[in-house]
Amino acid sequence: MTIDTLLQQATQMGASDVFIVAGLPFSYKINGKLVHLNDEKLMPADTSVLIHDIYELAQQRDIQHFLDTGDDDFSFALKGVSRFRVSTYKQRGSLAAVVRIIAFSLPDPEELGIIPPVMKLADYTKGLVLVTGPAGSGKSTTLACIIDKINSEREDHIITLEDPLEYLHSHKKSIVSQREINTDTESYVSALRAALRQSPDVILLGEMRDYETINVAMTAAETGHLVISTLHTIGAANTIDRIIDVFPPSQQQQIAVQLSMVLQAVISQQLVATSDGRLTPAFEIMTVNTAIRNMIRDKKIHQIDGLIYSSATDDMLSMDSSLLKLYQDKKIDKNSALFYASNPDMLKRKLQ
Repeated sequence: MTIDTLLQQATQMGASDVFIVAGLPFSYKINGKLVHLNDEKLMPADTSVLIHDIYELAQQRDIQHFLDTGDDDFSFALKGVSRFRVSTYKQRGSLAAVVRIIAFSLPDPEELGIIPPVMKLADYTKGLVLVTGPAGSGKSTTLACIIDKINSEREDHIITLEDPLEYLHSHKKSIVSQREINTDTESYVSALRAALRQSPDVILLGEMRDYETINVAMTAAETGHLVISTLHTIGAANTIDRIIDVFPPSQQQQIAVQLSMVLQAVISQQLVATSDGRLTPAFEIMTVNTAIRNMIRDKKIHQIDGLIYSSATDDMLSMDSSLLKLYQDKKIDKNSALFYASNPDMLKRKLQ
């Protein structure tokens, strides 16, 4: 079968990812579980042919950079099928790839289980909003839903900086400029600095990767823009610690003060297996109030978890409360709830 037929088949089966790795059959991930197309293992020559074909599908993208460096990331679309985010890499001397399948249509937050307090992040007009969680936890999808809500409700200029582009946004009430790193611009930092001169209201930054990016993002948030970004952290307190720790010790007190003023909310999410074999998100929500601003400024960040855990409002939700609600709604079983819990012993008592 040709690569476009294989990708079409994977899309029809509802796969989230496709794996092309020598020594394994052509494989899909469906609802978090690996499924092999057949028993026929791919040889290095097979993976090489399939990956060269992917580069041809991606409008003749130059494969030489990948062959020279051993890594590449890009996205492309198959008309009438789907969009695909590709990460190619070398392993044991052979070519391999993981392909993420992204629907053309923007996701429906309600269908996906993205709760209303998360969607309320779209109401902010300035400051820093972070969506965090491990890789593959649905952060990009949550961001796409938030950007679509802003696009549908406000007359803003939204600039997205992504590596690579995933969901495509059409202009609705807002103007949406989508820039892909390495294709439309050199780097996150240069694109972010340029964005500040492009009359933005909202900047979506695909990932806050390093000191320089975080520094410019915080400046952008401080100057009255809404900056929405992601980090690979779990929990609001860990996220705040991670941002402060990126800076040299001599700057950390100043950054804590700056962060206490610009941070608006931190959402942490995980994808949890449901009773019917699907995946649903569980969220921790921290909306920054005066008490939390003081904790960040005074470097008492370890107290934040306790404040979230003891809160009973919609805009302050602990991961365990989210898991408890999913369990009570019979969406997940007890084992799943305890596995993903931040405080399994306490949640166990509540479940009983």
